[in-house]
Amino acid sequence: MVRKDSESSCSSDDSHNHEDHTLANDAVVTKYQVAAEITNAVLKEVIANVKEGAVVGDLCDIGDKMILERTGKLYKKEKNFTKGIAMPTCISVDNVICHFTPLKSEAPVVLKNGQVVKIDLGVHIDGFIATAAHTVVVGASKDNKVTGKIADLLRGTYDGLEIAIRSLRPEASNNDITKNIDKTAAEFGLTPIENMLSHQLERNVIDGEKKIIQNSGEKQKGEVEKVTIDKHEAYAIDILFSTGKGQPKDMDTRTTVYKKNESVSYQLKMKASRVFFSDVNKQHGPMPFSLRSFEEEVKAKMGVVECEKYGLLTPYPVLYEKEGDFVAQFKATVLVMPNGLLKIAGLPFDSDVYQSERSVRDKDLQTVLKSALKPKKKKEAKKEEPAAKKA
Repeated sequence: MVRKDSESSCSSDDSHNHEDHTLANDAVVTKYQVAAEITNAVLKEVIANVKEGAVVGDLCDIGDKMILERTGKLYKKEKNFTKGIAMPTCISVDNVICHFTPLKSEAPVVLKNGQVVKIDLGVHIDGFIATAAHTVVVGASKDNKVTGKIADLLRGTYDGLEIAIRSLRPEASNNDITKNIDKTAAEFGLTPIENMLSHQLERNVIDGEKKIIQNSGEKQKGEVEKVTIDKHEAYAIDILFSTGKGQPKDMDTRTTVYKKNESVSYQLKMKASRVFFSDVNKQHGPMPFSLRSFEEEVKAKMGVVECEKYGLLTPYPVLYEKEGDFVAQFKATVLVMPNGLLKIAGLPFDSDVYQSERSVRDKDLQTVLKSALKPKKKKEAKKEEPAAKKA
């Protein structure tokens, strides 16, 4: 996710402009699906390691290493073919909203039972991106169910995701999707985190042109342009709800996640900055990355300063809700196809473990929540009848 006031535009590379990079091309759909398959598998693996005593930095390493291992085995014969991490693994706990992936030199953050843990990560294959996020409670299981306020938070946020996805129909307006997200939060007594954005995905662009905002604050009202959803578009739908006021704050935690800002050029003065920026180009290209991925951390910390100062890199700051409140995040990658919606990345909700007594009561929202991703065609059902009789 990117907040409205910390985003930047990014242009995809022009090396294959003659190719069709839209979802009308089956090869493109396949690449999105391969990226999504890895995203889901890695997310499950990281969740399996979320337990009391686990160290957040180690979980980030598990996620990133698995992405690189799995993508490294694919498309080996392709030339000029990039693949790997599209969003470094971030583990944000309790009132930490997003983008927490600490440096190895920082004091370890150790998980405790009962904490609310958000895992966010992404994969790309040839620049086609699939990202997902999921929230779990440390120590929760079928024998140790979560109820009350935290169960309401997780259920409400997940229903917010499902309603946003099902609102993503061709000709739908992003403003209408925003209203549905905000209304869903109210149904569960929650607040969407202000100004968080869901983005269209394009080749090599994680924060594409079309945006869906949730809970637009006073400063942002009217800043997100009204757009309509079209067929053959991909989106990362990212929902973050809070038990508090939903007003994110920067608490001076070191930013470690960055992305190249393709619209800025600047001649770096310091050698350390030039070496670092060259490494960013080679290793990560246009994708978000973490300083944690650099072996020489001290040099990376030195190099990033000038790059950020002159706008060559866009920071993804670590943001916080008020202490004592909790934030949940669920994110999915969705392809808008002519025959319906394909939710390719994102995990199902475990209602056996997280048992909320609240639910969506609003009739309009209920209709959206119950709608099928792919509507059934009546004509097809009629055609199948004679065959069924013969059988």
